[in-house]
Amino acid sequence: MSDHKVVVVGAGNAGLCAALAAREQGASVQVLECAPEDERGGNSRFTAGAVRVAYEGVEELKALMPDLSAQEIETTDFGVYTQDQFFDDMARVTEYRSDPDLVDLLIKRSMTTLLWMRDKGVRFVPIYGRQAFKVDGRFKFWGGLTVEVWGGGPGLVDALFSATRTAGIEVLYGTRAVKLIQDNSGVNGVCVRSDGKTFDIKANAVVLASGGFEANTEWRTRYLGPGWDLAKVRGSRFNTGGGIQIALDAGAMPYGNWSGCHAVGWDRNAPDFGDLAVGDGFQKHSYPFGIMINANGERFVDEGADFRNYTYAKYGSEVLKQPRQFAWQIFDSQVAHLLRDEYRIREVTKVTAENLEDLLGKLDGVDSSRARMTVDAYNAAVSTEIDFNPNIKDGRGTVGLSVPKSNWANRIDQPPFSAYAVTCGITFTFGGLRVDNQARVLDMEQAPIAGLYAAGELVGGLFYFNYPGGTGLTSGAVFGRIAGVSSGQFANGEDTRDSVS
Repeated sequence: MSDHKVVVVGAGNAGLCAALAAREQGASVQVLECAPEDERGGNSRFTAGAVRVAYEGVEELKALMPDLSAQEIETTDFGVYTQDQFFDDMARVTEYRSDPDLVDLLIKRSMTTLLWMRDKGVRFVPIYGRQAFKVDGRFKFWGGLTVEVWGGGPGLVDALFSATRTAGIEVLYGTRAVKLIQDNSGVNGVCVRSDGKTFDIKANAVVLASGGFEANTEWRTRYLGPGWDLAKVRGSRFNTGGGIQIALDAGAMPYGNWSGCHAVGWDRNAPDFGDLAVGDGFQKHSYPFGIMINANGERFVDEGADFRNYTYAKYGSEVLKQPRQFAWQIFDSQVAHLLRDEYRIREVTKVTAENLEDLLGKLDGVDSSRARMTVDAYNAAVSTEIDFNPNIKDGRGTVGLSVPKSNWANRIDQPPFSAYAVTCGITFTFGGLRVDNQARVLDMEQAPIAGLYAAGELVGGLFYFNYPGGTGLTSGAVFGRIAGVSSGQFANGEDTRDSVS
């Protein structure tokens, strides 16, 4: 290995993929993690581990998941999720605003990047628990999601850190980047603060992978708008936009949906920041099988508009818009078996009752009489002539309601009844830096800033308004690997070339 140094700012999925890829190019690599070691891993550690990947059939999945058994293959309809389908989903949910060049890279390199991660020790498994229901003895995956990392976010982070140790990559904890060092030749280092001391670290190239600004209350309110200071943060308390700020100070171009974010329904009484002991368990994503009502006792979204994968990342902001920033999700016994595992954790805000009147009376902060009118109107509007099927958009909806439910509509009339209180949990912000297809950060004239690269949440231009579930980890890995290859080549004095396949 050479002594040419690449410094990676951030030690989550994107940063560690960048570090590993730069090391493969022959560069020495140093990773800066502003969190202490016991909180390392950024937002990646808090995820459930779903990864969206394009594949043509089960044979490709077998290459990614060699532990697939013959029985699993026999009893499961894995289907296909083509590159065209992935592209269509990205375009549709982002209202056709995504940067097509970045999306093209993300999709075409999704499978090869995951195979590369598998070679680094990351293990992938089918996402049975949250993305497939058994109907007539056979599992069927839905919503374009088939794969997750074994062990979820913690498993991903542990595997990548194990790979960095094997590769001889140094990680400095409690070390925050506060400024990029640059001259007329470009970026050649970073000024950091650690243990109350500030010092410079020289580098041939710097990769920024330190996340968005979701944990920065002031920035959330400034860019996302009024009320966003009240949102809870699903993940790391260290994602405060520092990497974005030092890049902007160095002349980088802001890009993407700065007023948008990934935000979900999150337990109303969850802590202000992510809890590593609970991880992703505070999320509440089975709302397509019930209804949600606000403090006024009214429904406010079409819970069955699409598969959860295509609505959950925007419905958190809808909850935040409601009076007192909360809602209750209501279910009956017909769908209780479909509720995800997160509804069964000890730290859940839940009420139950044997009759509907009692349940609605227990909903803290809700106009119960209005809620009863809402539920009665909903029950009367359900089209029961269409069969319920959780694996497809079944078209079993409502008729005549001002707020419809388009799929998976069942009358709420079978005891026992249960309800779960949610608020808004912000995952990551969509605005960030502009990069090219080599993950080079661009300046205000859209020219590359020599020696500066970016990956992960702080890359702008991919997500607008909404987000297809599982795309975040895939994006972090794909662009992390590209940034690592490009920065490693640059650090070694080579012409940066797009050589990642």
